[in-house]
Amino acid sequence: MSSALPDARRLDYHYIAMQTGFWAMFAAVCAYQAALLTARGFTNGEAGMLIAVRCLAGIVCQPALGSFADRHPGIPLRRIVSLSLVLSLAASLVFLLFPMGMAGTIAVLVVMGGFEISSYPLMDAMAIQFISLGVPIRYSLGRGIGSFSYAVVCIFLGLQVTRFGVESTLITHALLVALEIALVATYPPCPAGPKVAHEARKPHSVFWLLRQNPAFTVMLLAILLGITGCLPMSNFLVNVVVSRGGTEGSLGAALFLMAAFELPTAFLFQRLYRRLGGGRLLLVSILFCFGKALALFLAPDLFWVFLAQPLQMLGYGLFTPTSVYYVNESVPEEDRIKGQTVMMVASNGLGGVLGSLLAGRALDLGGANLMLAFCMVCCVLAAGLALASLRMSRGTAPVR
Repeated sequence: MSSALPDARRLDYHYIAMQTGFWAMFAAVCAYQAALLTARGFTNGEAGMLIAVRCLAGIVCQPALGSFADRHPGIPLRRIVSLSLVLSLAASLVFLLFPMGMAGTIAVLVVMGGFEISSYPLMDAMAIQFISLGVPIRYSLGRGIGSFSYAVVCIFLGLQVTRFGVESTLITHALLVALEIALVATYPPCPAGPKVAHEARKPHSVFWLLRQNPAFTVMLLAILLGITGCLPMSNFLVNVVVSRGGTEGSLGAALFLMAAFELPTAFLFQRLYRRLGGGRLLLVSILFCFGKALALFLAPDLFWVFLAQPLQMLGYGLFTPTSVYYVNESVPEEDRIKGQTVMMVASNGLGGVLGSLLAGRALDLGGANLMLAFCMVCCVLAAGLALASLRMSRGTAPVR
């Protein structure tokens, strides 16, 4: 493989396009998934379970793909990600074309979740490889523009659902997955860097990482609980909107505001990261997730639901870029792909599973307010664990 680096500007813009495509694709399947499942006759609890199955499949698949990438550095990450998305596209088309009950829906969501969710940390690693070689890829800007694309797609989905019904979102998803495959497949592979002594070190196991770095492990638990409390506010936002007098059509506007307010974080992130570091920023994001849950809980009508969405900027919008940088500063270099995978398993994986299952059950038992109370409790516990992790890491260096 040639050691020459591709043009930095091309890499930067191409990666921003990949982030834009991924989050547009993700919006098409996630924004209306609860509404789609309930429209197909599932209860809120069953919809929560099915969303959890999709996340659980990602938990199983992500470490496997991450370990495979670590053990086979000669295989370009773009190839692994492209093949993962091809499998997800096939499952999406099956879901669109063939009516199915619980068993069939579980099978389809396992494939979609296992390979679509798993592709994201490897896509992050595609940028981190070049960043580690000194290429100025603007990761946080790409993530912010990705959030804005999520927001724009949500507006179109709201109009689309109003006119053509919620099933039509699956067509949009399939088209966007195909576009993302094209973007990933054409991303330049990272050339091999100069061989130095540390490259002889073999990647460690996940258990080694967790055992040797207790502060990192405790922060993962904080993230798990924080995302358990955060994701239901997106996955089940339709229930909050309807409980405050809105409709499924208004969900698109609420989702637009939620995702659009993640964009300013892209411009603030580097300054905040230099000032506070990864661990403190993760604590800040958890506290803002709590604030958003509280604001939605107190919202008397749809206007106040809209007014709560700017809190996303320093909540989930801050979490994603911070988690990537936090892993890089906390784990050995040879384990960074695995570290990104473990972070995604703890957050959108396990956190998504628990959040979907427990929030869906809370909705069946007590409606949107009980679900939001559950979110607040999770965030409070997460903030306590994040504080404990920061105290543990004070005065210590990351394990190398």
